[in-house]
Amino acid sequence: MKQQHFWAAFFIYIIAVFYLASTTPISPHEAKILYGSQEISATLMQWGKETVDGFLGLRLFSIFFGMLSVGLFYQVSRNYLNEKEDAYLATFIFIWLPGILTAMSLANSAIIVLPIVLLFVLWYEKGYFIALIPLMLGLFFIHQASIIFFAALFLYALMNKDKRLAVLSASFLVAFLYLAKGIAIGGRPSGHFIEIFGLYATIFSPLLFLYFFYVMYRILLRERKTLLWYISFTALAFSLLLSIRQRISIADFAPYVMIAVVVMLHAYNNSIRVRLPQFQKYYRRGFYAVMALLIVNTLLIVFHKALFYSMDDPSKHFAYRIYKPYLLAQTLKKQKLNCYDSEQQRESYQLRYYGISSCSKK
Repeated sequence: MKQQHFWAAFFIYIIAVFYLASTTPISPHEAKILYGSQEISATLMQWGKETVDGFLGLRLFSIFFGMLSVGLFYQVSRNYLNEKEDAYLATFIFIWLPGILTAMSLANSAIIVLPIVLLFVLWYEKGYFIALIPLMLGLFFIHQASIIFFAALFLYALMNKDKRLAVLSASFLVAFLYLAKGIAIGGRPSGHFIEIFGLYATIFSPLLFLYFFYVMYRILLRERKTLLWYISFTALAFSLLLSIRQRISIADFAPYVMIAVVVMLHAYNNSIRVRLPQFQKYYRRGFYAVMALLIVNTLLIVFHKALFYSMDDPSKHFAYRIYKPYLLAQTLKKQKLNCYDSEQQRESYQLRYYGISSCSKK
């Protein structure tokens, strides 16, 4: 992808992000963070809310960390891909991933984790070992699911005989075990294994996830395994194993798997560029099909509001849980009511944002 084409697409992307961030009502996940969590993302949401009015204020820091992630992802791509145009293409695919677009438009902890992970990879590749320690400490305290990241580092260090990284990552793993932090593990086989594939298809787009899964498996069998691969593959493996017994939060794993866009494009380039032009057409057609479906999925997110209001049965819309409390609050205010008892805690949090409290508490 040429530089001017990337910047044109990025300009459109910024407009889309600000449009979504300023017009999309507060989501159940955001409301839970804002009113029922002590996470750093809750503090950032409060700061943003005090700085800028409306929905945009809630997502102000998500946009900031998202833009930071874009710049860092490009730098990481330049280290892994030979051509500058390939780095632009990888970054283009990365920013238009449904998971990235959503993470930048809605407040969440994953978008805070993402730049830290990318900066860690970048600094590790450059040999800035001492600078990695504060990044690891930051991840340790910010993200409970970062045990996945430290496990990936430990495996990479063992296989590549990096004693310093092995000791450091093992220390954080022991700290996780000692403090009983990390992902809660429990339950019994309950059929969430198929569900996790659907979640990954949502954050990647279906065809791109299939290729991601194929690349992870192919590299496992016969190709050189980079740090990016270890991080993404470990997160994928953990999520699949845990989904056998319990429902998992895709936000815990998304920051670690979506950085694999670089790995996927590198694998694609290796496959197509070793073949004569007449044998490349099937690979190019496959690429165009993947990109076409990715763009369709992205457009559904960008124009989801218009789609919601045009549907005969809005309850079937994927964003119904976002818009239902918003519309309910508007109706209650028109009726001069300022309280409502909801059966769901997250919906109560959403109504609270719109100034509708619980009647039972009154």
